[in-house]
Amino acid sequence: MHSLLQAAQNSDNLKTIVGNTPVLWIESAPERGFWAKLEGSNPGGMKDRPALHMIERAKARGDLRPGARIIESTSGTLGLGLALAGTVHGHPVTLVTDPGMEPLMQRLLSAYGATVDLVTGPHPTGGWQEARRQRVRELLDRHPGSYCPDQYHNPDNVTAYAGLAHELLDQLGQVDVLVCSVGTGGHSAGVSRVLREYNPELRLIGVDTIGSTIFGQPARGRLMRGLGSSIHPRNVDYGGFEEVHWVAPHEAVHTCRQLARRHYATGGWSVGAVALVAGWVARTSPAGTRIAAVFPDGPQRYFDTVYNDEYCATHDLLGRPPAAGPQDLAHPAEREVDAWTRCATVIDPVAVAA
Repeated sequence: MHSLLQAAQNSDNLKTIVGNTPVLWIESAPERGFWAKLEGSNPGGMKDRPALHMIERAKARGDLRPGARIIESTSGTLGLGLALAGTVHGHPVTLVTDPGMEPLMQRLLSAYGATVDLVTGPHPTGGWQEARRQRVRELLDRHPGSYCPDQYHNPDNVTAYAGLAHELLDQLGQVDVLVCSVGTGGHSAGVSRVLREYNPELRLIGVDTIGSTIFGQPARGRLMRGLGSSIHPRNVDYGGFEEVHWVAPHEAVHTCRQLARRHYATGGWSVGAVALVAGWVARTSPAGTRIAAVFPDGPQRYFDTVYNDEYCATHDLLGRPPAAGPQDLAHPAEREVDAWTRCATVIDPVAVAA
């Protein structure tokens, strides 16, 4: 009985280290700027929130039985969150990823007790993402009773971010503009829905990567991880977006490094892309507009990519600062973009194709 009580107390204690992350003022012009929500202050980053929430909801419904294996596809950050959730709730965790995952992340996940399963080749049409999802289905069949949270389509991934939204309200009061990277669509939908209960006029601006198909561009190989997709996640709230921006890798790298020098706060690809767009929004919005931008993670896992000069030089990412503002696109199908571009026509490619 004593050991069971200790385990329960340890689980409750672990959950307290997620959330209540700080905000930081990022000045982008004199008396203009935005508030960055530093989700890298969570142990594994922003996705600690949905990982814990999805597992707790699955257990409550009976979808995840005691001791059953959790199996999921991840490019990294959700994997850290699921490893934490597995520790908290006593479940083995298998994470399916691909060769693009940084060696540091693979080693960290193994150290946290997760099994890392690496797919060896991309799917012919769905790329690495679909290859990972197919491998998940194979492993689910191999392990009867196992459970996949399916972050791309699970509505619990959206509701998990209510806490983040309420933290922003406590820290900033009313939010006029929310700038979010988009991958699974979870945090942009979950945070904006709560914020709109307090400010129905909230503007939601999505940030994607070139080569991503989420908002109607053609799917291509992508250097940036953590945002973008080669599938169409159903958690994306297309109707909630005012506009979308696509950002290229060299633009994200430049912005990350500028953030590091000027503000001592930075992160990975998503952080650089979001900061670039949020800074422009701050410079071009009416004075007094309160802008919040979600920084999903910290810089640690990117020491060998974003912050590695040799890697960046190999991929031609250095010495190419972004333009002062984005190019404009009237419709996502107008042309394929290869640099920072914005579009105020936001479509659901699946609905358009139906």
